[in-house]
Amino acid sequence: MTFEIQKIDHVVLRVSNVERAVRFYMEVLGCTLERRVDDLGLTQLRAGSGLIDLVGIDGVIGKRGGVAPGKTGKNLDHLALQIAPFDGPEILKHLENYNVSHSKIEMRYGADGHGLSIYIEDPDGNTVELKGASEEDVGA
Repeated sequence: MTFEIQKIDHVVLRVSNVERAVRFYMEVLGCTLERRVDDLGLTQLRAGSGLIDLVGIDGVIGKRGGVAPGKTGKNLDHLALQIAPFDGPEILKHLENYNVSHSKIEMRYGADGHGLSIYIEDPDGNTVELKGASEEDVGA
C-alpha cells in the first residue's frame, strides 16, 4: 500500500435548509464557519481537525443526490464527532437547552476504542454521534 488513512477529512451532508443546518452545527455543536462557495451551494464548517460540508438540495451539488434527506431517505447512517471533555450531565443539559432529543449515553466502540457516546439528530434527520475519548485514553 502506498498510503495510510490518517483521519476523516470531511463529511458531506445534503440538507433541505442550509441556514437551519448551519445554526444547528454552529450553535449546538460548536462548529465554526470555514467558507462558503455560493455558486456550488456549499457551506463548509470546521469540526475539530475535519470539515462538515453542507449542501442544499436545491444547489448544484445537492441536486445530484435526488430527493431530500429525511426519515425515509437518509444520506448516511451517522456521523461520529469525537468530543472532549465528555461530561455526560453537562452534555445532556446543553442538548436540552436546544430541545435536541438524544439517546442514552452508552459505551460504544469507535476509531480509538471503547468510549462513552450519545446519539442526536440534526434538523434534517441526520444522526450525529458525540463520541468521548476511549477508555484507554482516560485510564479506565
